[in-house]
Amino acid sequence: MYFPQVAIIGVGLLGGSVGLALQRAGLARRVIGFGRREGSLAQALERKCITDYTTHLDEAVHDAGLVIVATPVEQTADFVAAAAKGCGPGTLITDVGSTKDSICRSADAALAGGAGTWASFVGSHPLAGSEKTGPIFAKANLFDDRMVVVTPTENSRPDAVEQIDTFWQKLGAKTCRMHPAEHDAAVAITSHLPHLVASLVAAITPEELLKLTAGGWQDTTRVASGDVELWRQILLDNRPHVLLAVEKFATVLASFREALEQADGAAIAQLLEAGKRTRDALGS
Repeated sequence: MYFPQVAIIGVGLLGGSVGLALQRAGLARRVIGFGRREGSLAQALERKCITDYTTHLDEAVHDAGLVIVATPVEQTADFVAAAAKGCGPGTLITDVGSTKDSICRSADAALAGGAGTWASFVGSHPLAGSEKTGPIFAKANLFDDRMVVVTPTENSRPDAVEQIDTFWQKLGAKTCRMHPAEHDAAVAITSHLPHLVASLVAAITPEELLKLTAGGWQDTTRVASGDVELWRQILLDNRPHVLLAVEKFATVLASFREALEQADGAAIAQLLEAGKRTRDALGS
C-alpha cells in the first residue's frame, strides 16, 4: 500500500498523528495538510506531521489517493462531500470522528447524489487520543496497538473497506468492523458517558478541595480537560444513544443510593463487585 499523495483535512492531534504515522510506515511521499488557520498548519509542518499545506481544499485533494477528514464531527460530513467533489478517480476517503451514524449516512447521500462519483468513503473511529489538542501533541505511535473501528455501510465498496482496514493496520492499529449505528450505541457507553461523568465529577468539586485530590479523583477526571466544543458536538450528535446510557447510569446510581440509605452493605458490595469484575476483565 502506497499513496504518492495523501490529504489530511484538519491537522490537529489526530490528523497530525495520522500524518506522522503514515510517514513512519512509508505509506506516502507527500502529505498535504488543509485547514483554515495558517498558524496551526505551520506548526504541523514544523512538527513534520505534513510535508506541505494549503488553505484551499481543491489543492489538497486533487491529486490525493487518500483523504483523511480529521475535523470536529459537525463539519465532517460537509468536508467529505466537498473533498469528494475535488478528488480524482479511485480516491479513498475516511474520517476519524467519534460518532459515525450521521456522518456515514450524510456521506453516502452526498456520494449517491453525485458528489465524487469516483470517490469511496468508509468511516473510521480510532479509539486513541488525548485530552490535549493540536499538532504539537501529535505522536507517530498514537495508534500502535489501539483499536480502530471501521464502519462500512451497505453502500461501501468491499475493496475500499479492505483498503481502509489495511491502512489503519499499517499505522500500527488493530481494527474491527461495526455498523455505524451499532458503533454509536457502543461508544455511548464506553466513551461518551465516561467523559460526561468525568466532567460532572470535576464540576461538583470546589477548587479549594483540589489540594486534597489524589490518584482516584485525578484518574477519574483526566478526560474532563478535553476540548469543550469538540465534546459538545459529540454528545449532541450521539444524543439518542447518550440519553439511553445516562438512563442506565441513573438507574444504577439510584440503586446505590437506595442501598446506602438503607445501610445495605450486601447490596453495596454487589454493585462494587460488578464494577470490579468488569474492570478486572480488561486487565491492566
